[in-house]
Amino acid sequence: MVTSLLAYAVLAAPSNPQGPEFGKASPIGLVIVLLLLVGLVLLIRSMNKRIRRLPATFDPQRPEPDQAADDGTDPGAATTTS
Repeated sequence: MVTSLLAYAVLAAPSNPQGPEFGKASPIGLVIVLLLLVGLVLLIRSMNKRIRRLPATFDPQRPEPDQAADDGTDPGAATTTS
């Protein structure tokens, strides 16, 4: 009984499931995806330009005497005078 009702429901289903709204979202979705890709490309180009402007190292060329005890120095290397 259940099988025959299921078979009837499958066979009675419309053969063309495309309604009046079918396919209308596709062009809008494509435009949105393309705009997102263009934005992504522009962001990557901007990031690469900014990274190229950075110096190779952030270490100062000639450190000042008061910078001897900054982070990144050896613990016993800094001498303090009182």
